[in-house]
Amino acid sequence: MPLPKLFIPGPVDISDATFAAMCQPMIGHRGGDFEALYASIQPGIQQILGTAGPVYFSTSSAWGVMEGAIRNLVQTKVLNLCCGAFSDKWYGVAQSCGKQAEKIQVEWGEAIDPAAVRAKLEEGGFDTVTLVHNETSTGVMNPLREIAEVVKSFPGVLLVVDTVSSLSAVPTPTDELKIDVLLAGVQKALALPPGLTVFTVSEAALARAATTEGRGYYFDFLEFAKNGEKNNTPSTPAISLLYALKQKVNEIMAEGLAARYERHERLNDLVHAWADKHGITNFAPEGFRSKSLSCFNTPGNLDLSGFIKAVRQKHNMLINGGYGQIKGTTFRISNMGNEDEASINALLAALDDVLPDFIK
Repeated sequence: MPLPKLFIPGPVDISDATFAAMCQPMIGHRGGDFEALYASIQPGIQQILGTAGPVYFSTSSAWGVMEGAIRNLVQTKVLNLCCGAFSDKWYGVAQSCGKQAEKIQVEWGEAIDPAAVRAKLEEGGFDTVTLVHNETSTGVMNPLREIAEVVKSFPGVLLVVDTVSSLSAVPTPTDELKIDVLLAGVQKALALPPGLTVFTVSEAALARAATTEGRGYYFDFLEFAKNGEKNNTPSTPAISLLYALKQKVNEIMAEGLAARYERHERLNDLVHAWADKHGITNFAPEGFRSKSLSCFNTPGNLDLSGFIKAVRQKHNMLINGGYGQIKGTTFRISNMGNEDEASINALLAALDDVLPDFIK
């Protein structure tokens, strides 16, 4: 049987056009051909990230830059906003880097309350805040604008935001919200193969990094900035992935960001309507639900494991049976990246076909 079409929340399906872009010849990464490739990506990726500043390319998963942000920016204490597997892990990573860290922890399935962020920051001593915008493990989309407004009301506190499953699916206005580091791995909403992270760094963050000891080399923000001025990277880049990124950025610009946002919301509504039809409830609260994926509570009378396996065996489509501490009690469906009405409706028809056989 061929590999299934992916409706899991990352990695997502890659288009034939993106794969074709990756098959271009190799070029030297310390010459004019690579610098031209790097520069050609900048205008579009800047629009996608909502910044007039340079966007950097790291040959790593998002976690490389997430840890890098801790190493570059935290000098006193970091506040980690925790509401799911990935945001929770950032707190552990900060501790593993030897940094002082505190967290605001809410139950999985809840969103971060901006008022709680304000109350915690008023205690003093923090110089950095980390936020996962769209918590892929729970389907919760945190109130980015409101949290950013709170954080930026405290002088000297830098804001780092992971947008791995929201970038290009919803607006992420980096400059408008004065976000200091906005980052995303490319294997989710951007619909590229894993292995590349795009990110932006504010002038304030670069100034902080310049006075931070022990920030290392591979994820040193100053090295990215210095090399970025020459349209290059500090270390050997994943050239094939940058070819793919150029193709994807051009495709997004042709579609238009507003149209892309609207498409993700429309497809997300289709998935929610399917769940409502079957009495399946959303794990995330109303008003704080991701537009790029859905996390649903598993009905008590549903054999989830059998259901997922049968959808793959009968229709060659794959959904996800939950993540971390809610694995099995929830399941997730992605509508991000290249999906359209035809592909989502095909998935929902497949789910309808199989579902009756696995209701107890």
